[in-house]
Amino acid sequence: MWCHRLSYLQSKLQDLLKGGVLCWAVQQPNFKRLFPLAIRWHHTTSKAQNCAWQQHEDHFELQYANTVMRFDYVWLRDHCRSASCYNTKTHQRSLDTASVDLCIKPKTIRLDETTLFFTWPDGHVTRYDLDWLVKNSYEGQKQKVIQPRILWNAEIYQQAQVPSVDFQSFLETNKGLKKFLQNFLLYGIAFVENVPPTQDHTEKLAKRISLIRETIYGRMWYFTSDFSRGDTAYTKLALDRHTDTTYFQEPCGVQVFHCLKHEGTGGRTLLVDGFYAAEQVLQKAPEEFELLSKVPLKHEYIENVGECHNHMIGVGPVLNVYPWNKELYLIRYNNYDRAIINTVPYDVVHRWYIAHRTLTIELRRPENEFWVKLKPGRVLFIDNWRVLHGRECFTGYRQLCGCYLTRDDVLNTARLLGLQA
Repeated sequence: MWCHRLSYLQSKLQDLLKGGVLCWAVQQPNFKRLFPLAIRWHHTTSKAQNCAWQQHEDHFELQYANTVMRFDYVWLRDHCRSASCYNTKTHQRSLDTASVDLCIKPKTIRLDETTLFFTWPDGHVTRYDLDWLVKNSYEGQKQKVIQPRILWNAEIYQQAQVPSVDFQSFLETNKGLKKFLQNFLLYGIAFVENVPPTQDHTEKLAKRISLIRETIYGRMWYFTSDFSRGDTAYTKLALDRHTDTTYFQEPCGVQVFHCLKHEGTGGRTLLVDGFYAAEQVLQKAPEEFELLSKVPLKHEYIENVGECHNHMIGVGPVLNVYPWNKELYLIRYNNYDRAIINTVPYDVVHRWYIAHRTLTIELRRPENEFWVKLKPGRVLFIDNWRVLHGRECFTGYRQLCGCYLTRDDVLNTARLLGLQA
């Protein structure tokens, strides 16, 4: 009877070890007496306080900084930062990942102060700082956001009294540029004041933080309500809130607007924080948020005006989230350019329309609308992956210029100035 019982317990232990649930087992009565040779947690009283680790059959488990982390052994070998595996000058991997044994396991593991040392079967030693592992583990990343933000409606933004940046400070000082980019990253919009009302000065402003993205609309675009392009923007009509270039495979990241002249009435610009509205959907109807983040849609732009002939198609969900931490990073919302819905099964379409209606209601709440009058000398930068824009109808002659910026370059400039982006 006892042999059968022991065999049963050993079988259960193996199941627990495979599942990485040893913490429960070691807390059971008589565990150490029954299994003196079982794998145990290794604790340390060094500078790495509250640190414990355990070597499982197929992974390494670490408890440190209030985080329980699990690392695949191939991952640990692949991310070695030794001179033979990683070039610190180019910040590129030298190790051929395909050469790593997929069944690799370390021969020994030891902790010295705050550094873990893994010795592999061929004698190679990999060392990891505990804080580096926390920062770069999956479990650590789940607790972080890629880009900190302040979600806003009209009242929140107005009460924040976000300062604009002066043209000269923006162009000539890193302090002014950093202040501008900090505002832009947090709120998705930012203003520069006292800009000479010309296309050349607007271009100079844009080039300070990014390469200008040339599109089917050209490099720097300049337009009035002459319907010179096959787009509602080239009219005097009101435009409902939307994001631009949803019909690109990768929508333009940043948009620049400068009103050079307006002799008439109306024409105020509407701004809505799409992430704020999406957060309301997530809180009120999480299943609808999830549907909007998974159902792929087509957006389409067909143009046959004068010498402009274009047919663009972009595909993607309305809401785009990082899969590991569910952080929203892009909203693709444009009712004008949404194409025929033929990428969704019939039994999902109706639920998608309900979810889309829920998001639209949030986007159209008056309290979420921030209206601003663009005027000569004031340049507006918009995060086109986050903030929707529109306009009221207008009368008279109105000139605008602007451009699209490459998102990668804007974020690159921000990081070089020490900002998280």
